[in-house]
Amino acid sequence: GKNCSLLQEMDVIQKQDENCYCYVQNRTIHLQYLWSTLQIKVNSREKFRFEPISEKNNCQNSETVLEFAACAVQVPWKPETCTETFLSIKQYGEDVCFKIQPFKIEPYVVRVKREMLDGKLLFLFVAGIFLFHFANSLSRSAKFFYLSGVILGVLAVLVFVLLTLKRFIPRHSTFWILMSGFWMVSLYFIYYFKENIQWLWSEHRNYLLGYFLAVGITSFAICYQHGPLTTELSITLFTWTLQLTAFVLIYFGVTIPQVAYAVIAVSICSKGLCYPLGAACYIARKMKHHFKSKKLVFKYLTEEEYREQGESETIRALEELRSFCRSPDFPSWIAVSKLQAPHRFAAFVLGSPHISPAETKAHDEQYGIGSSFLEEQLFEARAQSEQDEPANSVHEEDEENENEMHTQVPFPYGTELL
Repeated sequence: GKNCSLLQEMDVIQKQDENCYCYVQNRTIHLQYLWSTLQIKVNSREKFRFEPISEKNNCQNSETVLEFAACAVQVPWKPETCTETFLSIKQYGEDVCFKIQPFKIEPYVVRVKREMLDGKLLFLFVAGIFLFHFANSLSRSAKFFYLSGVILGVLAVLVFVLLTLKRFIPRHSTFWILMSGFWMVSLYFIYYFKENIQWLWSEHRNYLLGYFLAVGITSFAICYQHGPLTTELSITLFTWTLQLTAFVLIYFGVTIPQVAYAVIAVSICSKGLCYPLGAACYIARKMKHHFKSKKLVFKYLTEEEYREQGESETIRALEELRSFCRSPDFPSWIAVSKLQAPHRFAAFVLGSPHISPAETKAHDEQYGIGSSFLEEQLFEARAQSEQDEPANSVHEEDEENENEMHTQVPFPYGTELL
């Protein structure tokens, strides 16, 4: 560390001898650097040796599996000689040191530049948020299933082959042991591909395109042969896999780990809030229905129900009238002095019918079936409907009904009683 030159932003260093360089991270957290990276570019007209220097001498001191994989992959797979190389450093990552060894006495240039908005980081973060919130619907889409199969086959071909041959593995323990090993190997190659994409594309472009094309077509054919997922268990497992992948994308999509943890926690809580929110809405609807005044529901009676209700209500009202007339509070002498037939009123109070048989017979002859009044009503209503408009006919029928009410057969006792 003492013999290395410290790099800072906007530095442009030109040398021709062997030297090592270090960039020491600023530990103060600033949110404006959330998607910011530091780009270090080293170029020369002659080839030079680029050797990264890790603060940890061996990979056994790695705290996580990802750090172990990064430590194991970084040294053997890094290109030894090149004329130009790029190094992208996250704002709040670990300190980075590297050594430049030119093969000839030729100057090389080290440039340090800050990129305030790294498009790759922003794309990973947005893709993670989108993938997490739409994992359930995407897991049921046939197109996304085929796309996921192609991506898995290209990036983790060993895992894809193992999933394809799962039915031929008798024991589940053997399958999961192989799956763990294949995933470690796949992560090894994914890290190598990510760190050396530019070198691979410039030096082995044809082989890279051939691999993508061959493996992509084969993966699509295998996925198309098996068809999309149908069982709920497989769809649920696929959904969980997409959500875990979304967490990984969110973590690598920001430079501040604390922000990544907070976003992941908020995303999990937002998914879990649907259940308490649904329960609260259900309780609110029940409480609103309980305290809300019930609306009156009108039920239309049929003709038979109307007659039955009329008869029952008439009998009930007559019984109430008899009980009231028998009570001590009823002014019997005043009522008798105003009646034309006191003996008939007394018989009604004692239980006799309120209508005599003669009045019933006269009413049936006047308003019963086959009566002259009913025939006149039918013929007059038909003639008026043919001549007048519907609104006028309704108005005239109402007037005729009023006139008929005045010309009905008088019932002296009924009129005095009601």
